[in-house]
Amino acid sequence: MFLNSKTLLPVLAALVSASSVEAATNAPAFPTDPAQVLERTSFQTSKAWSPLGNLRSDVAMVYGIDSSLPDRVKSWRDRGYRVHLMTGVSWGQYQDYLYGRFDGTNHVDNAQTDRYGKKISHGGDVYYMCPAENYGEYLSVGVQRGLDAGVEAVHLEEPEFWARAGYSEGFKREWQSYYHEPWQAPHESVDGQWKASKLKYFLYRRALQQVFRHVQEYNQKTGRQVKCYVPTHSLINYAHWCIVSPQSSLATIDGCDGYIAQVWTGTSRTPNHFQGNRKERTFETAFLEYGAMQNLVRSTGRTVWYLNDPVEDNPRHDWTDYRNNWESTLTASLLQPEVWRYEVSPWPERVFGGTYPQDAPKEQRKGIPPEYGTELQVVMNALGNMKQATVQWDAGTRGIGVLISDSMMFQREQPTPSDPNMAQLYGQLLPLLKRGLPVTPVQLENVGLRNFLADQRVLLLTYQGQKPLTANVHEALAQWVKQGGVLVMLDDDKDPYNHVREWWNNDGKTGRIPRQDLFERLGVADSSFNQDGTSVVKVGQGAVLWLCENPVRFALTKEGDGRLVAALKVAAQRAGLDWQERNYLALKRGPYWIGAGLDETDLSTTKSISGRFVNLFDPELKVQRSVPLNPGTRVFLLDIDAVKTSTPRLLAAGCKALPAAGKGDTRSWTVEGVGNTQAILLFSAKRAPRSVTLDGQPLTTLAFEDKEGLLRVRFPNEASPRTLSIEF
Repeated sequence: MFLNSKTLLPVLAALVSASSVEAATNAPAFPTDPAQVLERTSFQTSKAWSPLGNLRSDVAMVYGIDSSLPDRVKSWRDRGYRVHLMTGVSWGQYQDYLYGRFDGTNHVDNAQTDRYGKKISHGGDVYYMCPAENYGEYLSVGVQRGLDAGVEAVHLEEPEFWARAGYSEGFKREWQSYYHEPWQAPHESVDGQWKASKLKYFLYRRALQQVFRHVQEYNQKTGRQVKCYVPTHSLINYAHWCIVSPQSSLATIDGCDGYIAQVWTGTSRTPNHFQGNRKERTFETAFLEYGAMQNLVRSTGRTVWYLNDPVEDNPRHDWTDYRNNWESTLTASLLQPEVWRYEVSPWPERVFGGTYPQDAPKEQRKGIPPEYGTELQVVMNALGNMKQATVQWDAGTRGIGVLISDSMMFQREQPTPSDPNMAQLYGQLLPLLKRGLPVTPVQLENVGLRNFLADQRVLLLTYQGQKPLTANVHEALAQWVKQGGVLVMLDDDKDPYNHVREWWNNDGKTGRIPRQDLFERLGVADSSFNQDGTSVVKVGQGAVLWLCENPVRFALTKEGDGRLVAALKVAAQRAGLDWQERNYLALKRGPYWIGAGLDETDLSTTKSISGRFVNLFDPELKVQRSVPLNPGTRVFLLDIDAVKTSTPRLLAAGCKALPAAGKGDTRSWTVEGVGNTQAILLFSAKRAPRSVTLDGQPLTTLAFEDKEGLLRVRFPNEASPRTLSIEF
């Protein structure tokens, strides 16, 4: 993740000790979960095993490639975890490389540097790097330490090049090598900024390819199948935070098996505009970020995990803030039914061992509330069950997408940066999402993939703030329209980057802009439109509308928002879609209902989900028969009647619980959780139990509801396996 490591990694690394590793090694391992091989859930930690980090997910991702790595890996494996390696690709404790201890050459001039000569740091001399070729070689040596320790996958996180960088001597050398021309100061021209961004984009793709190729060669030599992943922020967030990263082009890297979508409170609470109001919209932004990340892998066969963070990088908030925002991001991630793998927490030790807010006097800081600790473990265990075949939406019109390009990251700095609040993007997305339409950010670079646009009936496109990187995307879009799609163009043609030297203007030799190239391929003339978004020009079986306006305006006033929606209603009708608005989003995944009530809407009716549920966000797991989706409500419901059986069954658990051998009328489970937290387990049962024991000792902290046929059992969690037995 982005900010936390700056302060955490040096501290956490210092906490790794021989005694902690030895304690982990000598403790009994939890029984193997047969489904663990699916790697449904994971977390990242730079520490050896500890009770506070014992989330009992399928995978522990051990962070950092220093000399303590083998012992840390062993400590988690001895506890029964599958173990991956994670380390930063753009920064880390890489002073050996920086100061020449790796190859005898000082590489400080490869630190990312701004126009004023300041090196860009992640804290101290942990610099963001301009990755020279020997930097990839250095990372490969560190990764080899993990391969030798037996890790089953390698994660190179956050390939990040700041948009304000591009002034180091190392970058100037790379420019000369790549473009075969003298370096240009990026801030002095749109061409300079565009070319600098394209080079940054290339350099981290190259560095990743070097390391992944090293892993592939290792696999060929050993017969192993170590996979490679890239944990990365969303394109939306990187563009908003003015960072350049390879994003969709990672799909072209040999050996890249997928991503972790690093979306969490810290990224999603970045303020944006809707109807002229700028504020934090954590749920809505997270929904769009997760959707953008899913579009990196849709139709590619690659894997994606969704990250959530129960705290977040900023330590100055209180537990109420962390909890509310975590529930919002978690709900947003569950509303993406194609994804069923999750990174349930980064740095669990800071969640279960930290005190907040850290800018308060020490005596006023508080550790995690017990009820939140229970809720987290209930939800984390449920996330291992989200691969469900049955999916049912209750929402507004579906089948509408907004095209986004990696080049959004290329136009974020001087001399003419795009809107600082990304209003050109949110002005398209939020008017739909706020009306309950589950709009999809659609990766422009992927439109040529087979079936990638199969679910899209209407697409919105602007070249304000982004540009098409290849002509192939226009060919694919034209074919999609001719086969029945409806394209809504939102552009006034005034973006200065329309005139950078690129493929659409023959390297600057003509005045043609990218929209004109697309319209030529569609076979439509500018004169065919009245440019207010109401005229529909037929193209094959589909159609094109053109609203000749900068989409920034749609975000800045309610009137602008209304103009866009009016055009979209015309497009939806032309596409055969029934326009429906909601003030909520709800999705059924197997026995689970996920719901979010939306604010800032004009609808006043309240949706209620009726049945017999427990809300997994409720640490008491109380039964609810009607759940209203009021504005701001977030729910993760288990439909009790959808999972009821004639025999006792575990429905939810605030710890890891695996079935164990039982005798006669006795049912048993092996249980284990985060140390010093409270567990709650919910069972369906037709009658009250005769006895409940934990490691042979009677438990009295239980309650049976005869009317509901439910049994709740409570006990303090321990970070070692115990046997829970219930005799009926």
